[in-house]
Amino acid sequence: MDSLEAQAAQFMRRLRSTRDALERYVRLAALQNENEALFYRLLLDHPEELLPVVYTPTVGEACLAWGRIQSGRGLYLSARDSGRMREMLRNWPGREARIVVVTDGSRILGLGDLGAHGMAIPIGKLVLYTACGGIPPALGLPVTLDVGTNNAQLRNDPCYAGLRSARLQGAAWDALLDEFVSAVQNVFPGAVLHFEDFSNAAAFALLERYRERLCCFNDDIQGTGAMGLAGLRTACRVTGSALAAQRLLFVGAGEACLGIGAMVVAAMRREGLGEDEARRRCLFFDSQGAVVTGRPGLAPHKQRIAQARPATDNLLAAIETFRPGVLIGACARPGIFSEPVLAAMARHNERPVVFALSNPNSRAECSAVQAYGWTNGRVLFAAGSPFPPLSLAGRELLPSQANNAWIFPGVGLGLLLSGARLATEDMFLAAAQALASQVTDADLDAGRLFPAPARTREVAADVAAAVAEIAYAQGHASRPRPACLRSAARQSMYQPG
Repeated sequence: MDSLEAQAAQFMRRLRSTRDALERYVRLAALQNENEALFYRLLLDHPEELLPVVYTPTVGEACLAWGRIQSGRGLYLSARDSGRMREMLRNWPGREARIVVVTDGSRILGLGDLGAHGMAIPIGKLVLYTACGGIPPALGLPVTLDVGTNNAQLRNDPCYAGLRSARLQGAAWDALLDEFVSAVQNVFPGAVLHFEDFSNAAAFALLERYRERLCCFNDDIQGTGAMGLAGLRTACRVTGSALAAQRLLFVGAGEACLGIGAMVVAAMRREGLGEDEARRRCLFFDSQGAVVTGRPGLAPHKQRIAQARPATDNLLAAIETFRPGVLIGACARPGIFSEPVLAAMARHNERPVVFALSNPNSRAECSAVQAYGWTNGRVLFAAGSPFPPLSLAGRELLPSQANNAWIFPGVGLGLLLSGARLATEDMFLAAAQALASQVTDADLDAGRLFPAPARTREVAADVAAAVAEIAYAQGHASRPRPACLRSAARQSMYQPG
């Protein structure tokens, strides 16, 4: 039999014979099922080329095509399984699951309600837990709660794999989630529960309900929050200004923007700002305009961030009056960061900071070429999906990918390393600081606000050590403390082959 290295070289030659991203995704998914060690060897050897195939942006295409390409790696728990959740979890062949990633498919990336076809997301997240964080693949369990879909077109698709009914709601939904969480605690005691791609209302409610009950977190809120905070700290190194001096305009008021806003406010408070002043520095703008007090119909999670400012539904006007130094988009409205919007940011700031976080690229608020071109090359830019390098005035720039993969694999590793009973806000603040500290001057010179993709495991070890340190300091750890947390994190990492 050929060596793992020879098999890897042969597979890469075949993979590179096609330029179609979805076909590459399918080939890699088949390899994962057939030869897991080779699959992860390839991801570790070619992270910049292959991570965008197994996760963002290609995973969005995979979700849309899931009825034709679906993999058998995940566990579907249906609304019809009510009363049998423990039994269903015990059927999972991996009896030592330590990271459970669960979605209900109600808000997949920027694509909306994809129901049971959101399964590609928890599968992909667990791939990153292993490839980036070194968590052994046998410890991961991807779960989709199939509770119907409100996407009528999908329900009528003959290839749809889920329940062909409207979404479960109200008390029945609450009871199902309670049963699921209790079943996870019973069947996999001490496992980390990672909530992913739930609708906005459900995501905040679930986090509030369970965060003090078990070790759980919502990656769309807390993972994005820590990742965004890290990128802002890095940008502040370039601008030479303090985080507490920033004014941030968020376009979108869902999990991602609210998560970053909450982390920024918490960090500003630790830098000496009062709660009210920190909140005044974060203005949110949704599909109806600025989120301001007195605006009718505000959802409860938006009422908490509403500001006493004049109402406006014009983004350019909001920039002219609020004068932000940072513009963050996670609204899945492609092109909303128009030339006038970005020109205004450049007019008011020597180095405007612009994050276009919506995935996949087709939903990004602007492209890298637009961001640099419309700010005369002065922008500090990052995007949720990767954009190719570009040349500007004789200089090659490497646009950063602002992806949660910089945070959640290390967070998960740190929680497992310490045996943490809870995942706290301080752990995510520490994770953000650890990530920001890994950005080198060479990264900044190349236009990066995040490290190079090849350093994902190095970064994850630092993030894990920072998270575990907080777990021990706050009394949430249940495992003996290693002499060196970072070394322990590195030594625990799965190595294929």
